[in-house]
Parts: sequence; C-alpha cells; structure tokens
Amino acid sequence: MNVIIYLILQVAIAPIYLLAQENQDGNNFIILKPGSSEEEIVKAAAHVTPSQRQLAWQRLETTAFVHFGLNTFYNQEWGRGTEDPGRFNPTLLNTDQWAREISEAGFKMLIMTCKHHDGFCMWPSKFTKHTVASSPWLHGKGDLVKEISESCRKYNLKFGVYLSPWDRHEPSYGNSPEYNKFFLNQLTELLTNYGTVDEVWFDGACAEGPNGKKQEYDWDSYYSLIRKLQPNAVIAVMGPDVRWVGTESGYGRENEWSVVPYELTNQEKIAGESQKEALKEGFTPPGDMMNQDLGSRMKIKEAKSLIWYPSEVDVSIRPGWFWHESENERVKSFEKLLDIYFSSVGRNSLLLLNIPPDSLGLINQADINSLKAWNNALKSIFKFNMADNATVNSGDITLNINTITDHTDTTSWNPGKKDKYSFELELKKESDFNVLLLQENITKGQRIEHFKLEAWVNKSWKQVAEGTTVGYKRLLRFPDVQSNKVRLTIDQSRLAPALAEFGLYRQLPEVSANP
Repeated sequence: MNVIIYLILQVAIAPIYLLAQENQDGNNFIILKPGSSEEEIVKAAAHVTPSQRQLAWQRLETTAFVHFGLNTFYNQEWGRGTEDPGRFNPTLLNTDQWAREISEAGFKMLIMTCKHHDGFCMWPSKFTKHTVASSPWLHGKGDLVKEISESCRKYNLKFGVYLSPWDRHEPSYGNSPEYNKFFLNQLTELLTNYGTVDEVWFDGACAEGPNGKKQEYDWDSYYSLIRKLQPNAVIAVMGPDVRWVGTESGYGRENEWSVVPYELTNQEKIAGESQKEALKEGFTPPGDMMNQDLGSRMKIKEAKSLIWYPSEVDVSIRPGWFWHESENERVKSFEKLLDIYFSSVGRNSLLLLNIPPDSLGLINQADINSLKAWNNALKSIFKFNMADNATVNSGDITLNINTITDHTDTTSWNPGKKDKYSFELELKKESDFNVLLLQENITKGQRIEHFKLEAWVNKSWKQVAEGTTVGYKRLLRFPDVQSNKVRLTIDQSRLAPALAEFGLYRQLPEVSANP
C-alpha cells in the first residue's frame, strides 16, 4: 500500500466533494461566520457530529485489509504493470477461510485490494485484459471479488473495496480525461456487480503515464459515482469521510480530534450561502494531516469551517503488505497487536489491520495463531467492568451508573453547564484494575479536552491516570491499583460533556506502547 510518500503531495491538491447528504448527515460540516470569536468557534466545534455512515463506520472499531494479487506471486510490494498474469494461480484459494478467520478474530469488515498499482484486476473487468481472466486460476473463469464478497456475507462481515487510482499497466494513464473514464468504468463494475459495498478505500499514489504527463484524478466524479451507486459507503483516506492517521505504524495520536478545520475552495463565494450550496463547491483538504495536533483550540481558533473527519489507523500484521514466505517468522505477536489496539481504537481511531493470504490462497497459520491469541486477550480484558453496579457517592446526583456502564454509546451522562464535571464511585468490592475506558456520545459531538482518574488509596485520593481527548473511545493503561473508590474529573470540556461509557478493567499480560 505505502501511501506515505504520495499522500503528502496529493492531499494538498485533491478536492473533497461532499454531496448534500440528506438524512445521512448529523451536523458534520459547519461554516463559521467571518470574525467569529474563539469562544464562538469552540462552541461551534462542540456541535459538529458524524454523519450516519461515519458513525456506523466508527462503531466497527476494527476492520481487516486483505492485500493479495500478482505481487504475492512475484514476492514484491509494488508491481510495475508488466507482470505476467500466468503467474497468478493460487491452487488452494479459499475465501471462506479468509472470512471465517477474520470474523472469528473480531473484525467487522473486510476490505479487498481489488486492483493494486500494477493494474492487475482481481475480477474479470471488461475494460482491460490484465485480470484474473488471463490467468490459469480456475482456467480464467474466476472472479475473486465475487468470491470474497459472498464469503463476507456468509460470515456476517461488511465488505469494502480498494481500487488503486495509480495504474502502471493501463496505457491511458497520464491522459487524464481518458483514464478518468476508464477508472470510472472499473469503479462502476465494483459498485454494481457485488452487492453492498460499505467502504471504498483510495490511496494517493500518483505518477506520470506513458505520455510523460502526470495523471490528474477527477476525485469529484469518483465521489459522485460512489454516492450514487453505494450511498452508505464511507470513502476513506483520499476521500471525504475518513482520513489517514499519517503513519503505517498502527499507532494513533495521544490527542486525536475528529473535528478538524477545513478551508473551502472558494470561501468568499459561498460564505453567505446555505450548507447545501457550500457542499456543492467542494473542499481542499489541509496540506498537513500528520501534525500531532490537528484539532485543539489552538488549531481551530482561526478556522473558517469545521468538519467531522475521523482517523483510520492502518498497519500490517507482517512487515510487508503482501505475503512473503521470509516473513512467516516475523508476524506481529498478540502482545504487539494488543498494544496497537490500545494505541489506535483506544485513541479515538479505527484500526485497519492488513492480513495478507499466501501464494496458495490461504491465510497463513502463523497469522491465525497471533490473531486468535489477540482476540482471546481482548475478550479476557473487557469481560468484566469493575464499575458495574457501583454506587454514585458524590458529584452530580443526576448520574445513573447504568447510563455509563450499559455498553452502548447512545445513552450518556449529560450534566448541566459548569466549570468542572466530576463524580465519585464506590465499587461493589475492593478491586485490582489498570485500565480505564471512556466513551463520549459522539452523536452530541466530541467535547472532552482533559480528564483525570483518581483512586482512594491509603485513605487519600491518588491520581492514577489523566488524558486529553476521548471521542468515540479512549483507553488508558496505568500501574496496578487496588481500591474500592474512584473519582473521575473532567476539568476541561467544549460545553458540557456527554459521557457514554466508563469502565475499569485489568490487563494481563502487561505491555507498554512502543511505536
């Protein structure tokens, strides 16, 4: 995949096009009045919320990437487009095995690399001969996209497609109008022939074509087609719904804001128009989406518009994105995957983990073993919330403990307006814990800016953890604590917080973040 090099360049020039999305949107885009004060901008930011498709996507928490194609058989990461389709012949290919193992590992969606940079299509496209139809696999009668989409439905997985805009095989690449038509034709095939598509994933790879000219992608037409054919699909990375976190390490930011400033392509022209008209104008995404601070008060204080643009953290279970036999001993351990989960999902992001099948067409047993151990560890850690049925001793008397321990983000504690928000809980018994879970009801916005957790230890309050952003989910690890009383204080928030979940858990074995 390797989006790092190209995305930096492309994100500065690719316009983002948001249709007026009717009931799909909460309030995921706000134009700020010229001359708005910092207080007014912060208040506006507190009211920006995800669209329905963004909310559904965020709740998945973990999704799986599957990189598989000619590169698998050439032992390489990026093909040149000159590879022989005759090498593609996975003799034991079993997409049911992929879907089953991925589902049993706890993932909720599978995204298939339908075409990588080499231009080789995993389906028999009518617009090129560089496809599985030219391979010996199933005597040229196979359709891998069809097989995997059916396997996803069989194992209750959502289905997403990756279609590389960069095509090193297609002769029209670099002839921008001609290639854009070609790309739309292929995109139409994927969006109409394989049932529901829940995510379309674009990277920013771009280069010169055979004519020596750099291809100019018509992002607006790509987005419009997706909204027309698969209106519930999120468009990720080089798209308006989901942004890339900025690295392929698996680690998100400590301070991850889903609300970030956006500059309209023609701010003056649409400043007085309705949101619908503004959306038609399109957007230019910020040039630097890899800064450690994207949405703090300092970052938004001069914004002209704000948008809900959540983070996706992508990483491969192996050093490479495609399978290489030499990496069978270098699969990430379950401890490493656990650390990645805490540092991605636990930092207000979605985790996209790549699991590449081998040249036989199967997910390797080394990957399966790691995934199973990881999933078992997650189940063990989050099986029992020590805050369940706790007694609310002090603080806001309107708090019902069941509201923040019911395992849903649709109910929340919504205290009245004040400078500080705090509550004290007495647990059912003395407990050992070292993990704090917090969730905001993001349908009301992302608001919490700083919080701390204290425990009653040796007859006094001891701070055991503190953090800044929460968003959809925040997980903090800290040294073991034994106590029967805890106190959460939210001492900075953009308007009153809407706390949906509070949890205390114990993690074994102990691991620490090591990006």
